[in-house]
Amino acid sequence: MKDIFERLRKDKGPLGNYADVAEGYFVFPKFEGQISNRMKFNGKEMITWSINNYLGLANHPEVKKADAESAAKWGMAYPMGARAMSGQTVKHEQLEKELAEFVNKESAYLLNFGYQGNVSIIDSLVTKNDVIVYDSDSHASIIDGCRLHQGKRYTFRHNDIKSLEKMLERATKVADKNNGGILVITEGVFGMRGEQGKLKEIVALKSKFDFRLLVDDAHGFGTLGKTGAGAGEEQGVQDDIDIYFATFAKSMAGIGAFVAGEKDLIQYLKYNMRSQVFAKSLPMPMVEGALKRLELLRKSPELKNKLWEVATSLQKGLRDAGFDLGLTDTVITPVYLEGSVPEAMVMVKDLREKYNVFTSIVIYPVIPKGMILLRLIPTAVHTQEDIDITVKAFSAIRSKLESGVYKRIGDEMIKQMRQ
Repeated sequence: MKDIFERLRKDKGPLGNYADVAEGYFVFPKFEGQISNRMKFNGKEMITWSINNYLGLANHPEVKKADAESAAKWGMAYPMGARAMSGQTVKHEQLEKELAEFVNKESAYLLNFGYQGNVSIIDSLVTKNDVIVYDSDSHASIIDGCRLHQGKRYTFRHNDIKSLEKMLERATKVADKNNGGILVITEGVFGMRGEQGKLKEIVALKSKFDFRLLVDDAHGFGTLGKTGAGAGEEQGVQDDIDIYFATFAKSMAGIGAFVAGEKDLIQYLKYNMRSQVFAKSLPMPMVEGALKRLELLRKSPELKNKLWEVATSLQKGLRDAGFDLGLTDTVITPVYLEGSVPEAMVMVKDLREKYNVFTSIVIYPVIPKGMILLRLIPTAVHTQEDIDITVKAFSAIRSKLESGVYKRIGDEMIKQMRQ
């Protein structure tokens, strides 16, 4: 018999294998100061493009006041216990009612966390007789939820409607044989690529196939649509989304999430989602804080307008400088480059140390080998000066990458590591 820990010591995983040189700098970096467009990293001020604070609400004076007053009044413990046992309050119910109205659904249910919620929603919705069909680029929380499924599941190529149709044909045969149903899962906005999910085209397939549609709109909620209600509103198909999910961790700059849909569906989830039935209720300061954030989403459209002003300027500047941003049609700004993992590490270090620009780095296995993705997350608090500095810095590091400077340094770094 083997000790299961022995495998963990030998193989720390595709990212964990770089922990000795990456931790504290490339992964698990430590920011200092107020959440803003500029923060301190390793003692130096950086233009930060890696904070999920789309609308700049993290330090909005009304939000900070609401958070502080609620914490002073209730503390961080109230209410204690799971909602089904002792954690229900009128504020939780009020937030659910307002969220449902905002995304144009009959009912909504508050969740403690987005990741946990997604996993549990999927687990609750399907039985072994049902079939799941999901986009191959789906978030890890969706994939983990699908892994719990004891029945058939199929992936379709990212945003490929012909591939989805082919998988739906297979799924229909299995579902008919098992007397089950079909759940299609996609995202309103794909967080790495910045592409909207093809919701309109997927909804159109309902005329040909019988299925229910679950949309994870974590990045679309608050950033897309006339009112900010998300990708479904943006594409004119919000009413055709059967299960709408979003998190507070992006536009709302908070903790928590929610699921919305028809009343009977939400009532079922309320009594059957294990992650919520057996979890402590979301603390009151987070609930009242979310109410204030939602109020600002509704009454302050200038926040979303400013976000798009920043994102449009950033993306235009980078494209004019010859950078490949892929097919993004949202504020998320991916910059695609070619290079190895060591080259990526040296390049990002140079970007931070010499140019004072901090952005997330995405490498294999998240994207194919030989590719480097630098993901920029614009916010309503970034400035044109931030954009100008960043575009110039990106042009400089691209020149070094293409000339082989980063390859030479990276090769030497790997050589020293192996000695």
